[in-house]
Amino acid sequence: MRRSLVSAALALAAISVPFVAWSAVAAGQAPAAASKTSKLLTPAALTAKAPAMFKAKFDTSKGVFVVEVHRDWAPFGADRFYNMVANGFFNGVRFFRVIPGFMAQFGINGNPAVTAAWNKADLKDDPPNKQSNMRGFITYGTTGRPNSRGTQVFINYKDNSFLDPQGFVPFGQVVEGMEVVDMLNSEYGSKPQDAQARISAEGNKFLMATFPKLDFIKTATLVK
Repeated sequence: MRRSLVSAALALAAISVPFVAWSAVAAGQAPAAASKTSKLLTPAALTAKAPAMFKAKFDTSKGVFVVEVHRDWAPFGADRFYNMVANGFFNGVRFFRVIPGFMAQFGINGNPAVTAAWNKADLKDDPPNKQSNMRGFITYGTTGRPNSRGTQVFINYKDNSFLDPQGFVPFGQVVEGMEVVDMLNSEYGSKPQDAQARISAEGNKFLMATFPKLDFIKTATLVK
């Protein structure tokens, strides 16, 4: 699929796109959640400028972790992340690829229509900054082509500074609950990405049946 963490030349680091998908009605979401889903169908309209620094709380199936985002590190990436969190993009999202000693990746919405909309909204590259892909830092995935970032992000488990010169620009870091990130289920490794076609077509229904132990985000909210 379109998104990957690194180029195909780096077999260990290559990260592809499994999609999670089901409608708000099928998922039994409340009207407010359905309303947020509607907003997510038009990513071009979600253009709020992020604060200079903000925090996002991720309540997951393993516990809570908090990401602190610095807009001066990566303004384009920070703005997109801010809008995604503010509009409920990450709610219900699975951690579809977790590799111990490397990273934990997530960022595919649970609605196929939303996924399709955001796949058409490539994110402009941020220039390299003074930050590095060290443990706990969070960065967007990319195909390796210019301006190819989308919605997938990964949290580094260790010093992955080898990614820095390849255009992987951190935009924040986990400041609370890194032990929760460490506990995310890694038993499936990269297997979910091998079923990308079915994941794209069937979403969470397929993931829950085939990879039932994937950890997931219950809610992601901006910290007031």
